[in-house]
Amino acid sequence: MRAVVISGVDQVEIADLPDPTPGPREVVVRVSACGLCGTDLHILKGEFAPTLPVVPGHEFAGEVVAVGTSVDAADAIAVGDRVAVDPSLYCFECHYCRLGRNNLCERWAAIGVSTAGGAAEYAVAPVANCVKLPEHVRTQDAALIEPLSCAVRGYDVLAGQLGSRVLIYGSGTMGLMMLELAKRVGAVSVDVVDLNPERLATAVQLGCDLTAASADEIERPYLWDLVVDATGNERAIQDGLGRVGKGGTFLQFGVSDYAARATIEPYKIYNQEITITGSMAVLHSFERAAELFAAGLLDPDVFISDRLPLEKYADALALFAAGKGRKIQVLP
Repeated sequence: MRAVVISGVDQVEIADLPDPTPGPREVVVRVSACGLCGTDLHILKGEFAPTLPVVPGHEFAGEVVAVGTSVDAADAIAVGDRVAVDPSLYCFECHYCRLGRNNLCERWAAIGVSTAGGAAEYAVAPVANCVKLPEHVRTQDAALIEPLSCAVRGYDVLAGQLGSRVLIYGSGTMGLMMLELAKRVGAVSVDVVDLNPERLATAVQLGCDLTAASADEIERPYLWDLVVDATGNERAIQDGLGRVGKGGTFLQFGVSDYAARATIEPYKIYNQEITITGSMAVLHSFERAAELFAAGLLDPDVFISDRLPLEKYADALALFAAGKGRKIQVLP
């Protein structure tokens, strides 16, 4: 099969690899589309994958073409089914898995990060990680379910923000998904800050209240009840921490560089009862994201800006790194 391989730091190549075969409780998926995200850039820098080389791609959907010997009717997944794949791989044995906090697993791994992923013609996944798609959902579009499941996890951490004033830093794919969910859970207002006018135009299209290149340009007398960083950018995070109103919450949702740092004011956090929290990947949220997606929460034609052939993976990464477009996919 043809596959993308990140062979070393800043090294991407297209390779011919053996077609995968499923283990007893696994399936082989013929990949229809694979999305790119910030994690892929971190892998390219040698930060996330424990060892290189690795086939990237943790946002993918496709058709099941083979099943393992222990996959049976009770799994409700068979050859010919179209599925979206949760890339999360947990040990189910460590302290955090036993507490139900699997996304904090001490042996945390993921398809496309730790094992071969969906930037290939075929990918292997545990059958339990596959969600069958309804007929009306296009297979390529369903690669959006994985990033949406991360956004759903973010709102799980927030435990509901009905009637809140929300400020989101970043109007890339994840910021826009947080915008859509904020509207769904009953935010009074949702404002978006970004330096990219094209991306801000998409936020306006999706119904945000105010947009700006800086939060200084937006007048909210009581600041914001919820501030979400969807950029991972150190300067945006530092600015956002200062925009949280009394009793409010700051959610670190974007993936930062390991070396990123921000300063907090402990007295202000105490005196104004400010909460600072984070949201990591997927936890019990993939199936709900699939249901929300099938119900039309997102318009794929708005969210997906570019579809490139697999051989153009390096170009797709360059587009993403330059902040061009929205969700960028490669099609094996």
